[in-house]
Amino acid sequence: MKMILLGPPGAGKGTQAEILSRDLNIPTISTGNILRAAVKAGTPIGLKAKSFMDAGKLVPDEVIIGIIQERLAEADCKNGFILDGVPRTIAQAEALEQHGITFDHVISLEISDEAIVKRMDGRRVCAHCGAPFHVESKPPKAAGVCDLCGGELMERDDDKPETVRARLEVYHQETEPLKEFYLKRGTLDVVPGDLGTIEDTTRAIEKALEASH
Repeated sequence: MKMILLGPPGAGKGTQAEILSRDLNIPTISTGNILRAAVKAGTPIGLKAKSFMDAGKLVPDEVIIGIIQERLAEADCKNGFILDGVPRTIAQAEALEQHGITFDHVISLEISDEAIVKRMDGRRVCAHCGAPFHVESKPPKAAGVCDLCGGELMERDDDKPETVRARLEVYHQETEPLKEFYLKRGTLDVVPGDLGTIEDTTRAIEKALEASH
């Protein structure tokens, strides 16, 4: 099963990808993570990406797509994968198709902007291992301390309300048109992202996946 999770920042894509990856036994391919890994490993395409990052520029689509292709060629992706973080634009979606990367399912997590702003304000990440928490929906056992490694939990700058609103604007302009793009291909399923608990949302996603088989 090859799938993408779409949705605004803070819709819960990372959390759901983690759960689905475990349940379906397929890897989550986070573009941020594979970009950092390729740079660290010093692969030719990683070095190319690094030159843009060092210059403070956005890594161009063809480099991102090249890094994704490298990662999808690895053995653990042969039964499928969940792509997280790409495509962000119609241009990226078209480039993926041109390289033969297609999807069985595109899940769009729908949630209002106001709910996102409130939700992001409660997000915390471990400064040491990066594990995500939330003061309401996924609180740590001890306040301010990571359950996994004991590191300090912090609020990220890009989770602050004014930053979140700016990110939502970019999402609506650049990424939301992908819903129409994948609707035309018959692969889009819309799932409410604010059903109550994380488990409720996972159940709704799994139901959508079963229904569209």
